Amino acid sequence: MSKLLGKRALVTAGAQGIGLAISRQLAAAGCDVFVHYRSSADGARAFAAEAQNLGRRAGAAAADLTTPDGAAGLVAAAVQCLGGLDVLINNAGSLVARRSLAEADDAFWTEVMALNVDSLRRVTRAAAPHLAASARVNGGASIVNLSSLAGRKGGHAGSLAYSTAKGAVLTFTRSLAGELGPQGIRVNALAPGLILGTSFHNTHTTEESARATIAGIPLGRAGQAEDVARAAVYLASEYDGFITGATLDINGGVYSC
Repeated sequence: MSKLLGKRALVTAGAQGIGLAISRQLAAAGCDVFVHYRSSADGARAFAAEAQNLGRRAGAAAADLTTPDGAAGLVAAAVQCLGGLDVLINNAGSLVARRSLAEADDAFWTEVMALNVDSLRRVTRAAAPHLAASARVNGGASIVNLSSLAGRKGGHAGSLAYSTAKGAVLTFTRSLAGELGPQGIRVNALAPGLILGTSFHNTHTTEESARATIAGIPLGRAGQAEDVARAAVYLASEYDGFITGATLDINGGVYSC
């Protein structure tokens, strides 16, 4: 029987791309799932129907996570819908655009940090008391933060701000694992490499760049959203386990540590 059966999960940016793949696999593993979205209302509704067909509770809400009220309101809506929270998947984030150091003015830098770091911090801060309450009753709770191979290696040209933000997510994960561990909350990160078929790479990666990257991947292929989703579900399912403060690299062998 799945260790996630009946667990309650919140997935930010959970109605498209990697987030949707994670939401679907959590539901298939037995989770009740609440998804956040900004503009993917149709995807959120479709996912809710899928989850309900599996016999799981599901809900969704739009929110601007770069604002304190947006993040706190999302968590409150998820807790009200699900009756509590056992798993938090912090998936929201964006490259925004490719800009060099000279091109990345203060407004751009602030926007990238707000989307990738501040939103994650706000949602986690709002969710932590609910996760701790669950951990006291159920023996553990889990946070999974989505970082990137860019946070490990620095990324391709024009991704300075994004790479810096995703590197901060890795440090945030390690530090928070120490802070929340005594409350029974594990905190881990995923660092995906080239995952094609997502809006991120459809927008920011050319076919030529993708081919060049794939040529250097030992497994000889790009990743898929489901590759990341399986890893997220694994870390979530170890809600009462011994893994915390870790980063799982999902890149076909391009980078390992």
